[in-house]
Amino acid sequence: MKIETYIDSLVAYAMNTGLAQPVDHQVLTNRLLDLLHREDYTPSDELLSEDLEEILSGILDYACEQGLCEDNITARDIFDTRIMGALTPMPREVIRCFREKYAVSPQEATDWYYTFSCDTDYIRRYRIAKDLRWTYESEYGDLDITINLSKPEKDPKAIAAAKNAPQSGYPKCQLCKENEGYAGRLNHPARANHRIIPITIAGSEWYLQYSPYVYYNEHCIVFNGQHVPMKIDQAAFDKLLDFVTAFPRYFVGSNADLPIVGGSILSHEHFQGGHYTFSMEKAPVETPVYFAGFEDVQAGLVKWPMSVIRLDGEDPKRLSQLAEKILKAWRSYSDEKCGIVAFSGGEPHNTITPIARRRGSLYELDLVLRCNITTEEHPLGVFHPHADKHHIKKENIGLIEVMGLAVLPSRLKGELTDLAEKIVSGADLRGDPIQSKHADWVEELKKRYIFTEENAMATLMQETGRVFTQVLEDAGVYKRTPEGKDAFLRFVEAVNA
Repeated sequence: MKIETYIDSLVAYAMNTGLAQPVDHQVLTNRLLDLLHREDYTPSDELLSEDLEEILSGILDYACEQGLCEDNITARDIFDTRIMGALTPMPREVIRCFREKYAVSPQEATDWYYTFSCDTDYIRRYRIAKDLRWTYESEYGDLDITINLSKPEKDPKAIAAAKNAPQSGYPKCQLCKENEGYAGRLNHPARANHRIIPITIAGSEWYLQYSPYVYYNEHCIVFNGQHVPMKIDQAAFDKLLDFVTAFPRYFVGSNADLPIVGGSILSHEHFQGGHYTFSMEKAPVETPVYFAGFEDVQAGLVKWPMSVIRLDGEDPKRLSQLAEKILKAWRSYSDEKCGIVAFSGGEPHNTITPIARRRGSLYELDLVLRCNITTEEHPLGVFHPHADKHHIKKENIGLIEVMGLAVLPSRLKGELTDLAEKIVSGADLRGDPIQSKHADWVEELKKRYIFTEENAMATLMQETGRVFTQVLEDAGVYKRTPEGKDAFLRFVEAVNA
């Protein structure tokens, strides 16, 4: 197919999605011709459907054939982002449109902005669609299990090239505002089609964007305009509660501010939110508790595998003040019977993962107690996925997992499919360099299941959900036993002391 067909189809896509107006047609065409080093052009007699993946794939194939782009995933991603950047309106237009719609309602603004982020291909819908998703019915509610395939796999040659590429301190990290419109390089993603929305949170300069990988519905990122490290304190609680005041349909939470229990970039203060109801939000308060001096705030311990204190009240300032009191107490609290150690050698171990949301007129704040202590038995963390679960989940348990959504590595799609076949065929797992890590798990499963060709994959998916539930239980500082509950209540008493 002629390259003109792909060019004209992409310009038509920009018109149809509202990224451009008919008056922009010639300029966009010329921009694309320039990017493709085309000196001649004849309009095409036909247009492709609005399948953006197909259109971009055709343009990328042409660019590779002409030597304009190396034929690997990283280089193609940089080049097609550059192409879409040529169609993406300038920030002033995006901000103006967002604010006009926000004046009508926050929902209208975020609905538009999310669609815009998809239309520009900043969110690659066709990759998100390939992610695997299912639910696991646990005693704590239905947990969301995902195997994320939307992040592109790194090409070995690209990895090698990135290692040898000149290092840059610009942008400082992938969250900095300087990423907006950035061309990208082998070791830093392209963001030519990226537009961010300036917002004010608790009187300071912040920005709103969506995650390009969309782990859940309208997965947004809210980040500080300055490159400052994560910090959980009363100011952080104030910011979270201020955000849900401005965007009452969204929840928002912060990763913890310590390694191991912080599952994201700790060098840049940011939150994650979106329009999604996680299992933890649906989990009920199991044990009401009382905090002296805060009679206007309802509080309780949540029925959840991790240790969660829930606060509800109409005055966000009061929730923030109580949360700060709980945090200060927790920072210095030790309970050696439970393996909780506040400090070792002056190094702090205790912090909180906070999540804010609205329930009608009420503000709600969930405080998840975290401790990053390590031991010889658990060198990666006592309250971290234990070694017997690393074949499924080894990474940190961050904000998203805390709330009940497993983000599992892409390797598991192939591994589980292959594992199901090997179990049914009776293959030797221990002699398999890839599947050997699953061998102990499978032996245990065989005690409970008779595997067949029809049920093997479904059973493995179900049991993967069970492992994730156990991972969350590993990460809970107070275990769900009578002794664990008594210990949790002792901490509440310590806050009131």
